Amino acid sequence: MSNILIIKHGSLGDIAQASGAIQDISENHKGDQIYLLTTKQYLEVFKKNPFIHEVILDKRLPRYNLIYLYFLMRELKRYNFTKVFDLQNSSRTNFYKNILFSKAVKEVWSSSLTTLPSDKNKDEFDKISVLERFDHQLKSSGLNTSNILKPDFKWAATDISEIRNFYKLNKYILLFPFCSPHLTVKKWPYYNKLIELILNRYGEEYKIVTAPGPSEIKDAKDINAVALLDNGKSLDISQLTSLIKDSSFVIANDTGPAHIAAHVGAKGLTLFGKHTTAYKVSIERENFKAIEVTDLNNLSAEKVFERLSTSLS
Repeated sequence: MSNILIIKHGSLGDIAQASGAIQDISENHKGDQIYLLTTKQYLEVFKKNPFIHEVILDKRLPRYNLIYLYFLMRELKRYNFTKVFDLQNSSRTNFYKNILFSKAVKEVWSSSLTTLPSDKNKDEFDKISVLERFDHQLKSSGLNTSNILKPDFKWAATDISEIRNFYKLNKYILLFPFCSPHLTVKKWPYYNKLIELILNRYGEEYKIVTAPGPSEIKDAKDINAVALLDNGKSLDISQLTSLIKDSSFVIANDTGPAHIAAHVGAKGLTLFGKHTTAYKVSIERENFKAIEVTDLNNLSAEKVFERLSTSLS
């Protein structure tokens, strides 16, 4: 029996996307122990993953913090990992490789760099969709893949019956009108107009709700929908996953909750401006689709509502 390490620090959308890759790694290493290195934000949710034996915390302190780096590397070496799958593929994780396995080839340290196709440079390779890159990485490292291209994040869900009972949730449309302050290009500005159209058509058939993150609770007051909280706090990732999975429809900016929706089989739409494409981030699934425009300010509420109502009919 060998110890195998997977590295996945974040972000939320990336965590959902990596579910298929983690499952494939586990299924190719039956009998081995699968460990995962991640950050505090995702520590508890990864503990629910049935394909992971143990989760290891990386505080991701600055690289010049040599004391922290020394103790982290010492801990990782203690496990005597025979193979590492770097699903983060960042400069930081490549830095870890140079410390732990400086001369390792793709059969020992699997990353986008060690498995880079001979006919492409890194910039060209990064234009391929996220899931296709994962698929190439694992296949090039000798694995059979059957789950990478269809991630299933439902393992992260938990029981939220108390929250649903408190808010009297039965059939509900879930909106995610928020985005990071430095990524306002992702933000669609017409959610309240969309809510008005939904209410005019469906009345009380669907409750319209949002689930703001910790920094979004104040902004949620500007949206004419019920902001779901758990005793005044934002839902955790597992609660959020359940809420999304059981919704009637999801409409979201290109953020983490949109990727969760895509990979739990939820029905919905995500709205893309010029910042990237739905193909590159691998977000479209059978039930979850994208509307792509050059400028989100020019995407009307009527057009989004038309796609929603067609899907609900």
